[in-house]
Formats: sequence, structure tokens, C-alpha cells
Amino acid sequence: MNGFGPKMPVFSELASGIRRLLAPNPSMMTGPGTNTYLFGTREVAVLDPGPLIESHLDAIVETGSDMIRWILVTHTHPDHSPAAAELARRTGAELLGRPAPEGPHQDATFVPDRILIDGERLAIDGADIEVIQTPGHASNHICYRHVERNWIFTGDHVVDGSTVVIDPPDGNMSDYLKSLARLKAFAPVALAPGHGELINDPIRIIDWLIEHRLQREAKVAIALNANPGLTAMELVPYVYCDVDRKLFAWAERSLLAHLVKLEQDGRASRQGDMWRGGQDL
Repeated sequence: MNGFGPKMPVFSELASGIRRLLAPNPSMMTGPGTNTYLFGTREVAVLDPGPLIESHLDAIVETGSDMIRWILVTHTHPDHSPAAAELARRTGAELLGRPAPEGPHQDATFVPDRILIDGERLAIDGADIEVIQTPGHASNHICYRHVERNWIFTGDHVVDGSTVVIDPPDGNMSDYLKSLARLKAFAPVALAPGHGELINDPIRIIDWLIEHRLQREAKVAIALNANPGLTAMELVPYVYCDVDRKLFAWAERSLLAHLVKLEQDGRASRQGDMWRGGQDL
């Protein structure tokens, strides 16, 4: 994320049986904050309870009105899942998702009671919620499709108003692009992101994200060919000249993801931290 955007309401009823609570954690990386979604009214599933913030936990419990039966997470980054364990303790709800991979930016406190698999459907208060595995931003990332409405709840796979960082080794650019194509194949009516407002033109946004990443990849390839033997950070000014220098450390992570993809495609090689273009560049 690279901006806060307009102020969002703390509570919104997006549709019958779909509510959103905005966690009070705005920042450069989270935009206005993390979106927590609640599915159902007679039985409730909470998606992405967010960071462990007492006031937000209280708001989730109050909104759920003692009906919270399940807690779902899209992935285990620290702005999405740390409140899950405490929410489960308070409500007795079942934790569903995929375990945290190793790494410094993962929430090891999230231990699912049941590991979700791609394609399974959850029956929640008369609605079917389909699990879509979407590795890329994180290796354990899941999107959730509200089948009847064909809305996809995208976590950090697609967010409103920005691109997301792909941070190797857990983040993978090749997987990310494939996962975007998977989402497009569902022809969703709307995307409900982990940060920002509902996206009502999903195909245009997905196409833009794919094209943007491929254009950036082309810039990486050109810069690599013209400047062999540089590190990823040394390549950043050539590829991200449109980005504020304060964001160069994060840009370096996504640039590295592009370099790894080029390496996987046989179009780049590395020796230590130094990168060179492949013969077909």
C-alpha cells in the first residue's frame, strides 16, 4: 500500500449478511486500516480479525452478537491474523485457514483448528463461501468467494488503490500472476479487499495489475541487461524511478521477486547478490 486514501466508515453493511469493520491500524502499508468482514447473522464467520487491538476485538464481538462460530484468515501477516487466537478464546469459534510459513513477517500465533484446501466450500448461515488458494503475496494466501453473489474477498491479493509488495522468499511473483489469472477466471462481480473500499470493476483492475507487473518486469529486464552485475537494491533507481525514495526498501523486495521470476524463466542469473541478464534478454 502506498497511501491512506479517503476516510472510510468504521462499520458498513455491504449487503445482506455481509458486514465490514475497519481496524484502527492506518499506515503507509495498510492504507485506512485492515478490513474485517463478518458473514451471516444467525451464525457468523469473521474474516481477518486483524492485529491484536482491544477496541477492535470488542467491536467484532459486539457486532457478532454471540453468534461467531468460525474465524477465517486470508494469510498470516501481522495486520491480518494476530487477533484470531484471542477472538477464538473469547468466542469458542473454530479457527480456519492455513498455517503460517517460517519468516520474520509471519504470525506464528495463528494455528488453525482445520486447514482449508483449495475448492472446498463452507456453509455459513445459508451462504456458500468457496476457498481459493492464491499464493503470491504470501505462500499461504487464501481468497474467499461468496458463491451466490460472486464476490471475492481478496485479503492482500488485490487491494483498493495500490499494488502490494511481493516479498521473497515467501512472496513469489510467478505465483502471484498465476493467482490473479485464477481470480479473473471466476468473472467476479466485485472484489472485497483487505484494505480499502469494495472494487466494483474487478476485471479491469485485475487486467491492470497483470499488465502493470509485466511492464515492471520488462523494465527490470532492460535495466538488468544494461547494468549487469548489480544487486537488487542497486537496480531499484533504474526500475522504480517513479517511486518515492523513502519506499525504495520495499521496492527492492518486489524487484527481487521480479528477478527471481526472470531467473525461473531462464532470463536472469545471479552470483551471490549480483544479477545478470540471460542470453534471451
